[in-house]
Amino acid sequence: MHISEIFESIQGEGPWAGTRSLFIRTSGCNLRCSFCDTPYTSWRPEGTARTVDELIHEVAASAAPDVVITGGEPLLVPALPSLIEHCRDLGKRVTVETAGTVDLEFTCDLIAISPKLANSNPFGTDWESRHNDARLRPDVVRSLLNRSPGILKFVIDQPADIEEVMLWLGQLPDIEHSIVWLMPQARTREQLREKSEWLRELARSHGLNFSSRLHVEMFGNQRGT
Repeated sequence: MHISEIFESIQGEGPWAGTRSLFIRTSGCNLRCSFCDTPYTSWRPEGTARTVDELIHEVAASAAPDVVITGGEPLLVPALPSLIEHCRDLGKRVTVETAGTVDLEFTCDLIAISPKLANSNPFGTDWESRHNDARLRPDVVRSLLNRSPGILKFVIDQPADIEEVMLWLGQLPDIEHSIVWLMPQARTREQLREKSEWLRELARSHGLNFSSRLHVEMFGNQRGT
């Protein structure tokens, strides 16, 4: 598998925010979000070929209790189930972060699915139609949530985005709002601060969770954090 980076930091989003984690970031993605904060895994993919055995050696050497496998889109990696299994055998709690457009059979401790709204469309690029056609797969999301405990994380750029979120959730009426998180589209501390002010109230008024982006708060938009 191609890995763009491995680093220790804290989980910045969702219910386990603040937890010390070892991040394994795969390279390669089937989407091209306009606001992608890891373009080195999508728009300009880079990475080093690594075996599962090599990665597990690094996982075993880390004192972090959690492993977060992210991307790019890690579900494009056929060896992902094996990597997860070996991490859990080492006693690690494993989160997999995905856009929820690719179905792959595995079980983890938390699957964090971030369905992409229309605000992610890369308008005016060669990827516009392909991205828009692929970004929403409620059937895949349902399949993934049937196998692992999970959450849904929606990236919100403007208050009006909540309308699309609620329409999307209407396609999966059995999903409890307690697993749905809204988080700001923000690359800087200033953007995060400004959008968090109104997004907290928006989430509360719709019975949804608010997630800050703790890594942006602490480190800004720095690679390897």
